[in-house]
Amino acid sequence: MSTHELFHTLHQLSRHLTNRLNEALKPSGLYSAQWSVIYVLKNKGSLTQKEICDYLFVEAPPMTRTIQRLVKQGYVTQVPGKDKREKFVQLTDLANQEYPKWEQVVNTLNHQLMKDFPVESREQLLKLQRSWLQQIL
Repeated sequence: MSTHELFHTLHQLSRHLTNRLNEALKPSGLYSAQWSVIYVLKNKGSLTQKEICDYLFVEAPPMTRTIQRLVKQGYVTQVPGKDKREKFVQLTDLANQEYPKWEQVVNTLNHQLMKDFPVESREQLLKLQRSWLQQIL
């Protein structure tokens, strides 16, 4: 493998998967970036914007825009913390109500993308991804 092939193929795959997820979520009025924030909040609970940025490896300006969109859509709310500059982002009741629908869309796409891979390959891929993430975190 040439030295750039890893980055090139991962970038291509990431862009393709992001585009597919955006298309699947479009009828719900969400984009993949919004889904990522919603998913993190659903699984980790209330977090600060910085904690979300750190977890998703996203810089503050695009995260601010994503959170602002989610606030306008009524899916998240920002609650002041002890420090006036600190705000916790949390899911609204509406988001919690809609979450199963969004999760079904994502699960359906995931199944479509993985259906042609043998079960052993799927498991190996997930294990490799988790292992790699643990090394960098």
